Amino acid sequence: MSVGTKTLKPADLDTFENEKLVDELKKAKEELFNLRFQSATGQLESHGRVSAVKRDIARIYTVIRERELGLRATPVAPVKPTKAAAKAKSTEETAEETN
Repeated sequence: MSVGTKTLKPADLDTFENEKLVDELKKAKEELFNLRFQSATGQLESHGRVSAVKRDIARIYTVIRERELGLRATPVAPVKPTKAAAKAKSTEETAEETN
């Protein structure tokens, strides 16, 4: 990404879950609104920031649409074992050791 936010890289978008993508989209849209408001009142210092935020929004929409079409995989959240599952696994291991 040549221009855009430093915290929002295209490779990072692949690791985000759908809910986080929607949150990032809302943040970017709010920022774009604020930048347009600053531009209208003559307070905008960095005009390149407007196009960078627009590109970020387009990237997020692209990732969301590709996931809908099945072109891009949705990340699977790591499953944390519950205490009961961990206890059952440890009793299985001790049972195997005694046999």
